[in-house]
Amino acid sequence: MTQRESSAHSKLFSAISLALLLGVSAATAQAQETLEIYLIDVEGGGATLLVSPAGESLLIDTGNGGQNAARDAGRIMGAMRDASVAEIDHLITTHWHSDHWGAMEELAGRVPVRHFIDHGPSIESNAGVTEFLNTTYAALHRGARHTVVTPGDRIALAGIDVTIVTSAKQVLRRPLRGRGVRNRYCADFVAQREDNGENAQSVGIVAEFGDFRVIHLGDLTANTEYELMCPNNPIGTVDLSVVSHHGQPTSNAEVLVHAIEARVAIMNNGTRKGGQPEAMQVLFSAPGLEDLWQLHFSQLSGQEYTVPGLFIANTVDDVQAAMPIAPLTNARGQGAPARPVHNGQAYWIKVSAQADGSFTVSNGRNGFTKAYRR
Repeated sequence: MTQRESSAHSKLFSAISLALLLGVSAATAQAQETLEIYLIDVEGGGATLLVSPAGESLLIDTGNGGQNAARDAGRIMGAMRDASVAEIDHLITTHWHSDHWGAMEELAGRVPVRHFIDHGPSIESNAGVTEFLNTTYAALHRGARHTVVTPGDRIALAGIDVTIVTSAKQVLRRPLRGRGVRNRYCADFVAQREDNGENAQSVGIVAEFGDFRVIHLGDLTANTEYELMCPNNPIGTVDLSVVSHHGQPTSNAEVLVHAIEARVAIMNNGTRKGGQPEAMQVLFSAPGLEDLWQLHFSQLSGQEYTVPGLFIANTVDDVQAAMPIAPLTNARGQGAPARPVHNGQAYWIKVSAQADGSFTVSNGRNGFTKAYRR
């Protein structure tokens, strides 16, 4: 038996043991033949859990910190329990903004984290982040593995091919196998103001399970999307896109969104973070898009730009007698209403993918499930 096979058998045993503790039969734990993906509600932050058929786990980001750290760590653990995993095999921190790493210490204090992955030190001048990286983060990965990744690197997740396509503002230069055709959207790209902060540093991945493909680029911004996708598209098309940067228009340029031709997109937005009309127009006009799902109703979309409620996992905390049709325009700055704090029941969006390329998407709030054939 190889080391990989031994590890896979160990993971399977752990999954069965945990499943029994959770009241799930061993046969159920053994029968999983799907890649499970959880888009976890961390209120406009980032937390996406992938679990391979062999029971190995990859978590991308850990949500918010401060007073919300325990809340978001608890929500991540809820997804882990549903997936019957007791540890995080690989943790990618896409970039050093607190809505993407804030609950890391809390989570790592509750469950084992075996492998920490990032783009390197923060390039922003932030005393709190520097202190975290030099002390807490260093201590967390001292007894585990730590990898600073570059484009082209791969993550060893049993049964899943995970390739790093962006990191530290560097992009994949060698196309993925069978990809690399000229990107016709490059000619119309209009550069935005250059992002010299952490968002453009985001670690991005493409994960493949047989014929099923998913892309997750963190908070990658438009100019770096262009660097990745032009003049040739090294990614090709995908089945599922985790919408970048919570669905904000500083990301999600046509040069990326339209070129990858995702069948389904899932937006990890908040009620007042992401979903602005400019971004929604790009998403809704994307070739091949069958459905857009949202973790929250976006008040920045209003009824004009949002999707049907069946496709929204979390609504609003302050229910109004009538929801305005027009998008909310003064979400920040002087005169803006206070953002609600959602500490109650939170719902995820779950994807179950087969190796033949078919998959289902389920809404944890209302149980609505839609199947997408191969």
